[in-house]
Amino acid sequence: MSIDLSTYGWAGGPPSGEGRLGRIVRVDRGECDVVTAAGRVRALSDSQRAQDQIAPATGDWVLIDDDPELGPLIASVLPRSNTVSRRDPSEQVVEQVLLANVDAVLIVHGLDRPLPPGRLERFLVVAWDSGAEVAVVLTKADKRNAPVDEVTATIRAVAPGVPVLAVGLGGGARAGIEPVVALAGPGRTVALLGESGSGKSTLVNALLGEERLETGEVRSGDSRGRHTTVSRELVLLPGGGLLVDTPGIRSVGIWDSEEALARVFGDLEDMSTACRYSDCAHDTEPGCAVTNAVTAGRIDGRRVDRYRALRTELDEQRSRELERERRGGRDRRSRRR
Repeated sequence: MSIDLSTYGWAGGPPSGEGRLGRIVRVDRGECDVVTAAGRVRALSDSQRAQDQIAPATGDWVLIDDDPELGPLIASVLPRSNTVSRRDPSEQVVEQVLLANVDAVLIVHGLDRPLPPGRLERFLVVAWDSGAEVAVVLTKADKRNAPVDEVTATIRAVAPGVPVLAVGLGGGARAGIEPVVALAGPGRTVALLGESGSGKSTLVNALLGEERLETGEVRSGDSRGRHTTVSRELVLLPGGGLLVDTPGIRSVGIWDSEEALARVFGDLEDMSTACRYSDCAHDTEPGCAVTNAVTAGRIDGRRVDRYRALRTELDEQRSRELERERRGGRDRRSRRR
């Protein structure tokens, strides 16, 4: 079976380097499913040869060698246009690349649960940091008394200008699905981010026009869902776009996201230029324009608290990363002696 890789987003000419070109559509431990011009293959990911300090991720373009003993083997990961990343929840200072080479990120939220502004802000930082287009999709809009207007107002307050798309997919309906389809045009890769039970898998099935992904019920007590998606898999839509459903994210640790953080909290960053001190932490410093605005009731103090917490998280992350690099340099020097 021959596959036109342009349908999977390849827009360049022949890649430099030896091996068969392919795109990773699924990653498992030590192995990857890769779509090549000759079809889908299962390839080993050798840590020394393939990763070169870059672990293959879903969405990566790679070159594959055929090893006489091991079979298909990922030889190299081609340069990425972008990544969707977070801080690895199991590590202190390690980037976890969720997806690579993405055109749009859809933050999916189910209207059967509240939307904490802080969680939305973290998802926005991760999404905007990728450089891809960003939109919010509100699922379960067909539920009785679904707070579409209320949640949309929260999103508008946190992220003015971000498209908000409300869809109702219960009972096989497709209400509001057309704007989502338009974002996933031919050759474009769209990623879904959201909590478990937010309706991501149901949305994927609606876009595919078939029940390909398992969906699960949420608990009535707290609207929490179980992880029906256990891996990040790239699927081809009937209209030619590509969609990646991700496992529900509980921990949204940001990673080296200065520009995205400034975009999410642009109003506070602009206001801080009027602070007396250039390094103002917006806490107890005299002449702080931000805390003065809180006192005057012009901005929500809780939003300032969240901004300060994320800023501190980034600063501590950078300090730990620099310390780890220094330790690594000392270790390398001691080994050379």
